[in-house]
Amino acid sequence: MGKKAKSKLKVIFLGGVGEIGKNMTALEYGDDIILIDCGMTFPDPEINPGVDYIVPDYSYLLDNKEKVKAIFLTHGHEDHIGALPTFLKDIPVPIYGSKISIAFVDNKLRKNNQDEADGRVVDDGDVIEVGAFKVEFIAVTHSIAGAFALAIETPYGMIFYTGDFKIDHTPVDGRHTDLTRIAELGKKGVLLMMQDSTNVERAGYTMSESQVGKSLDNIFNDNRNNRIVIATFASNIHRVQQIINVAIKYGRRVAFSGRSMESMVEIAKKIRAMSYPEDSIIPLDKINEIPYDRLCIISTGTQGEHDSALTRMAFNDHRKVVIGDNDTVILSASPIPGNERSIYKVINNLAKQGAKVIYESLYEVHASGHACREELKLMLALVKPKYFIPVHGEYRHLKKHIELAVEMGIPKQRTLIPELGFCIDVSKKGLLQETPVKWGSTMVVDGLETDYEQVLDRRKIAAEGLVIALVKLDSAHQDSPVEIITKGTTLDEKLLDELKESLEYKASGGDFYGMYREDAEKVIRKTLTRIFYSRIKRCPLIVPIIVE
Repeated sequence: MGKKAKSKLKVIFLGGVGEIGKNMTALEYGDDIILIDCGMTFPDPEINPGVDYIVPDYSYLLDNKEKVKAIFLTHGHEDHIGALPTFLKDIPVPIYGSKISIAFVDNKLRKNNQDEADGRVVDDGDVIEVGAFKVEFIAVTHSIAGAFALAIETPYGMIFYTGDFKIDHTPVDGRHTDLTRIAELGKKGVLLMMQDSTNVERAGYTMSESQVGKSLDNIFNDNRNNRIVIATFASNIHRVQQIINVAIKYGRRVAFSGRSMESMVEIAKKIRAMSYPEDSIIPLDKINEIPYDRLCIISTGTQGEHDSALTRMAFNDHRKVVIGDNDTVILSASPIPGNERSIYKVINNLAKQGAKVIYESLYEVHASGHACREELKLMLALVKPKYFIPVHGEYRHLKKHIELAVEMGIPKQRTLIPELGFCIDVSKKGLLQETPVKWGSTMVVDGLETDYEQVLDRRKIAAEGLVIALVKLDSAHQDSPVEIITKGTTLDEKLLDELKESLEYKASGGDFYGMYREDAEKVIRKTLTRIFYSRIKRCPLIVPIIVE
């Protein structure tokens, strides 16, 4: 890499800045593009009804498909790997990541009936050369096993990307953030640092994951006579391992509830990232054979997701688990911003059914995987970058992070707050904004990409209902039956008759004669829309069906 640089080094932000989720950052030099993470985000069901998940618009990468050489994963959370099933259909390139990250990716692809990816497992300290880039994988602690920071050697100098991290001095698996190696890189010189901003507003240090284990031990001890139900993120296998350990300590058997929980535990055990005696685990359909005070159920649903196991328990809709006075329910996670209302609905309903509910604000049952201010400052002090760009956060987080970097001695003119679509020319002379690339969000429904117009249709159906107008024309285009079918809206007989009569009049008058089908459908929509707005000041989604 000692050769003189001949092309521009660009950092392109396609996701994960100005927002939480769908992390995707591209580095481009000449004919080479590498991608850091390929994530998704979950939609707000009220804003995007029926949408399964949202991925970044990666049109820029499609337009430069031949340049894209590889994807480097910092870790296996959905907001960093969740877009891969969609992305790999378009751009099938090698993926580098930890053993558990690659296993999670393969599991996602199998669920989508796709072939396994060209996944290449790396370990702490491995260096991979792809085109103009050399990427070193550096161990960091996070709320999932196998997380990495990336030290990326480029023709212009080193780019250090922290990924999601915290500095946990007592990690459950003994794998520490490699501060020694990070300090060595800082001494050699780092051109640009991009750092996780999630907890920049939180003072001090992030609580150790091992502290959660101690808190859980106390809760198990205090609730010896109750059945214990614990909801946590399925991907947080260290948390799940701690729960299993403490359950065994107090003589309890463990059952898993939720497909993702069962799947993640199976994967983790297969690759030896988890261990437990086989007889400590029982199938969920056998829980009634175990006394309440000898049972622990580990469940999905920490974010109040509609179809999750815990939500179904809360609303008395779970086929196997009925919550009552003999239950202690623990939410071992913090709310993702925007999910608070759904989570408190679940908590309230669990309490109504008689359960004792324990959650983060009351007990130390969750430890964040993201660095707080003192840890961020330590990382900045070790890396000593010439230029600094905060990532992984909403705008307020990124702005606060710039202020923190300035406090740590980085001149403000050497920092930049990124936005989606930003294309930054990085060199020793500075950070120069170039023409933004196309950016946005792509909605995915049932594994298929959905455009924004279809999402608007879904919103309209959710808000105002659906009207199907079936117009049957005979060969002479004379008067024929009209049928109005409604879904999700109720119309009185008088309005229904008026709608039908208006279409029958047009059909019998030959209004549709000689029209292209698309034009006839427009006439039907316009006719019915006018009546709806004049009578009820709103309009459902109208779907015309013409039968000749």
